[in-house]
Amino acid sequence: MTTNHRRRARGGLEAEVMGVLWEHGVPMSATDVQTALGGDLAYNTVQTILIRLHDKGTVLRRKAGRGHLYWPAQDAATAAADRMRSALGEQTDRHAVLQQFAAGLDESDAAVLRQLLGAEARRKK
Repeated sequence: MTTNHRRRARGGLEAEVMGVLWEHGVPMSATDVQTALGGDLAYNTVQTILIRLHDKGTVLRRKAGRGHLYWPAQDAATAAADRMRSALGEQTDRHAVLQQFAAGLDESDAAVLRQLLGAEARRKK
């Protein structure tokens, strides 16, 4: 039996939901998120993902009528930086990981990183 559904990568649906919440920048209901995702997901699936994200502390919520409104606990940049620090912290050879990361940056990103590291070094003096 074949399906017409494209399988999402692990965590892909959570990432899509977070993308919607960050993009809209206002508290959203499960129905709002479902609509923003294009409506191809069942309401219960979207609600389950939002509850899981809340349980992880990734989103916050407040009661609104019979349901809840959800919004990100962190902005997208802070969340990405936390994931990067977490990934680095899981490695035994941090130098090698940082070297590979830096080698993979395009020149404009490398320039931004050099500028930020220089500013941080000056701040610590």
